[in-house]
Amino acid sequence: MSHQEWAIFSATSYSFSDHKSNTTWNLLDLTSGNIKVLPFNGSEVSEIIWLGNTPSSVLYLNATNKDIPGGVTLWSSDVLNPRATTFVASLPAPFSGLKAVQASSGDIQFLVNALAYENGTVYNEEFAEPIYSSGQVYESAYVRHWDAYLTNQRYAVFSGTLSRRSNVTNGNNSTYSFSAGSLRNLLAGINATVTRPETPVQPFGDLGDYDISPDGRWAAFLTKAPELPKANITASYIYLVPTDGSRDPVSINGPGSPAAVRGHLGASSSPRFSPDGKSIAFTQMDGISYESDRTKLYVASLNSNGTVSKWHGLAENWDRSPGTLYWGPNNDLLYAAAEDLGTSKIFTIPINAGPQYVPSNITSPETSVGSFRVLQNNDLLVSASAVHTSMDYYLLSPAQTTKVLFESYKVDPELEGLSPDSLDEFYYPGSLGLPAWIVKPSNFENNRTYPLALIVHGGPQGSTANSWSTRWNLQTWADQGYVVVAPNPTGSTGFGQYLTDAIQNNWGGSPYEDLVLAWGHVAANLTDFVDVENGIEAGASYGGFMTNWIQGHDLGRKFKALVTHDGSTSTHDFAGTLWNNRANYERWDPIAHALNFSTPHFIVHSDKDYRLPVSEGITMFNVLQELGVPSRFLTFPDENHWVLDRENSLKWHKEIFNWINYWSGVDDSLDRNTVTN
Repeated sequence: MSHQEWAIFSATSYSFSDHKSNTTWNLLDLTSGNIKVLPFNGSEVSEIIWLGNTPSSVLYLNATNKDIPGGVTLWSSDVLNPRATTFVASLPAPFSGLKAVQASSGDIQFLVNALAYENGTVYNEEFAEPIYSSGQVYESAYVRHWDAYLTNQRYAVFSGTLSRRSNVTNGNNSTYSFSAGSLRNLLAGINATVTRPETPVQPFGDLGDYDISPDGRWAAFLTKAPELPKANITASYIYLVPTDGSRDPVSINGPGSPAAVRGHLGASSSPRFSPDGKSIAFTQMDGISYESDRTKLYVASLNSNGTVSKWHGLAENWDRSPGTLYWGPNNDLLYAAAEDLGTSKIFTIPINAGPQYVPSNITSPETSVGSFRVLQNNDLLVSASAVHTSMDYYLLSPAQTTKVLFESYKVDPELEGLSPDSLDEFYYPGSLGLPAWIVKPSNFENNRTYPLALIVHGGPQGSTANSWSTRWNLQTWADQGYVVVAPNPTGSTGFGQYLTDAIQNNWGGSPYEDLVLAWGHVAANLTDFVDVENGIEAGASYGGFMTNWIQGHDLGRKFKALVTHDGSTSTHDFAGTLWNNRANYERWDPIAHALNFSTPHFIVHSDKDYRLPVSEGITMFNVLQELGVPSRFLTFPDENHWVLDRENSLKWHKEIFNWINYWSGVDDSLDRNTVTN
């Protein structure tokens, strides 16, 4: 969250000795770069936005409510006097995703989201009727997703009004009246014939799925197409609705709209009102059932009654997929984050950009943009990361001059020794001349060699980017004593839509050949510091499938050990169903090559991974065991496709590194603390 002079951000640390986390809210001075901790309770204050009577006023959401169990509260304060707080409103459920504007009257119009019942009323678990049976009945294919079974509740956006009390202030903070009964479910009124509406769209939707107009009169949100089944159709639409609930929501790009007539039928995202409230920008895919289609950027001009007067695309032939959007303060251009050549960058697009316009990147390729905000002077406040740094903040001016405010690797003692020098890249002759990142240990020595660690990304339409992560952190792997090589083979995103699409019905084809070529490039050109004879390979999700595929093919014999995290073993999604396109499924089935399995193999798969069920990992492990291949299986009953719990993450890293370090020769001891028959 940013203002003209300050920014507020949260930071969380975790102690493995105390087994506790600590979250602080911090004020960043955009002039000096100085940071001070605000006295907000990090375990209670969940969200803060700039709003109020002074430039330093804030409105914040407290995750506790002493009067309503399961509810939350709204408070106002001032960052220059943060201990002086004023109670604003009590909300009757665990609302989140606060967005708000202050009208000329002084009233505050706000949006929040929470689960709701089928009748539209908000859901609060503390007051739910007790259920004595755990059974749930379904009559559509969408039974569970990611890590949860579907229930009858769906997320919805609610609007509310904080009415300013005339001539009543408390210091710099006005006092407000609020009635919880005035909260309005803005999704009510959508004619859902097949799929019930939901915003934010689960499982990864957030407050970026909706927006509020600058005058507070209108809300825009996206939801899955209500007339189509969401189990196999990706279509979603942007809806406009008055925040006072006086009219049902109306889709601006659904059936019959100019967008649909021109063939733009797929998933929508990022609705954003212009600063003058006269236009709304959003992105949408063309393909109605392809989740990795290219997203395209559109702007709809709005009449005062919320109808669309004009609609047009921007830079429609640009071969990238814009994501996060923000308007410039003068309503004449958009800033869009998009993945490009292994980093996330910010591009500028004028609102009159024609189909052939190529947006300009304005950010450095040395880090990947995490998020950004546009300030009133048209500067951008950017948060970024890279393999060597967990979080950087900098200001970017319209003239593209950069003012660095904070670089974590320079001040965080736990990142001591990390630097941009450990990262490089090379291009190898893959399907289209492909790039690979190369990461050296932070204590790299020129006169020695390090075993290769080849890391394959997931997706399959995904990428390995120059960014920080607490999962699959390339520098962490390198600092075990490896040179990490992370290719972006066929199927990778950010290198043009053709490369992304080329993996369809081709999972074990071109991508595998690209990895063979990447390994060959290292073996032919980098052996002065890379030991390929004692290398290892690892991958997650699609990278896990590829690891299983590699195990049964020649490349598998090039490694001392393999690691599969949540990879598929039985194949799926190959240009049709198993019963009408069986040959494709058989073609890319790793188990069909099981007689070639011989490389020591570590399998990780967790019980709550409903994207790729745990049976996939158990099957692969059992086959390896039956064949007598050295193998181990690690599972977490409480994790999904990712390992998110900090203690589980530590266990994950220790077990995997113990395995690969033994077989590669980095460490000749192998911990035997495992479950046996």
